[in-house]
Amino acid sequence: VQLQASGGGLVQAGGSLRLSCAVSGRTLTTYGMGWFRQAPGKEREFVAGISRTGGITKHADSVKGRFTISRDNAKNTVYLQMNSLKAEDTAVYYCAATGSGSYHRSPTAYSYWGQGTLVTVSS
Repeated sequence: VQLQASGGGLVQAGGSLRLSCAVSGRTLTTYGMGWFRQAPGKEREFVAGISRTGGITKHADSVKGRFTISRDNAKNTVYLQMNSLKAEDTAVYYCAATGSGSYHRSPTAYSYWGQGTLVTVSS
């Protein structure tokens, strides 16, 4: 299974970005998916997760109301819509897949990771 994250970039505070995670090698419906981020000098943290059918989603408190995770199983792609971006959202964002079918907050639950895409929010 390969995951390819894209969509990062430089944006001003208050702006928006949409990250995409394209999955290849297996059908996306096999996996629960998550987005994580890691800022310099900090641990990787959970941002959002979605069950394999998309029926259950969870967002970290720090992004709730601003970020939305979604998936299009027909396109084998998971998205993270990020609105009202803040400087503290600056990080490398990673998508990850878990064979459990649900999502998990812990990075250790995920078997497959994308390469990461950098999001930089200028204040």
